Amino acid sequence: MNTIRKKQYIFFAAMLTLVLLFAACGRQKSGVLKVGVREDIMNFGYLNEETGKYYGLEIDIANELADRLGYAEVEFTTVQPDDRKEMLLEEQVDCIIAVYSIADTRKENFDFSEPYYTDHTKIMVETSSLINTPMQLKDKTIGIVNGSNAGPLLAQKLFDLNLITENVVSNTEAETIYEGARVLKASSYSELSVYLEEGIVDAVCMDSCIAGTYMDEDRKFLDLSIEEQQYGVATVKDSALSGPVADTVREMLEDGTIERFIDKWD
Repeated sequence: MNTIRKKQYIFFAAMLTLVLLFAACGRQKSGVLKVGVREDIMNFGYLNEETGKYYGLEIDIANELADRLGYAEVEFTTVQPDDRKEMLLEEQVDCIIAVYSIADTRKENFDFSEPYYTDHTKIMVETSSLINTPMQLKDKTIGIVNGSNAGPLLAQKLFDLNLITENVVSNTEAETIYEGARVLKASSYSELSVYLEEGIVDAVCMDSCIAGTYMDEDRKFLDLSIEEQQYGVATVKDSALSGPVADTVREMLEDGTIERFIDKWD
């Protein structure tokens, strides 16, 4: 190799090394993605108090999302139905992945990714209650969690079944009384489960994936689907994160990643 070609070789080798170094630097991850998740739903978002770690489908989705978006870490924060809206609007979390169903009323404040999971809202009763059909809910007390969208969906279904009228006798943070049924509002799903066990309510209304955490051999679902629910990743409307989150979730759906996560936790 003559001197000129040797110098050219060394030059191009050095340039290639620099390119690779810059590329490596470009792949370095930084920052923290703050994600609001549930701590009480088995196989979706569940906090193991002994280890202090969260587990479930939505935790896997959050970790994968953060990795693809280039974040170095994920910070999980527990959210509940009655505080998740404020926590996202007040930027205590960057996004919510917490069995948060896509609804037109929520789109006023938030952007949603494509749905990553489809579920149904159902009614669960104690077998010992002898309630076997939806029509037996007439004049009964049904429990929901305050802040969930089960309330209006349940009311519409009861109205469609002619179990209640349009007349609302009273409506407070604690309960809504219709002509034909009473809806009692609990602060959490664990509290709602206790209400059902102790007979404070005759039935409870919640998404089936949530009910699965509290289902046992002494409980059953009524043969009635209240409404289909599609869960999406929520971000503040028109935020800088909305587009990247939506694009990344779509990629995860298209390449089968989310399907693999669902198979893992089903």
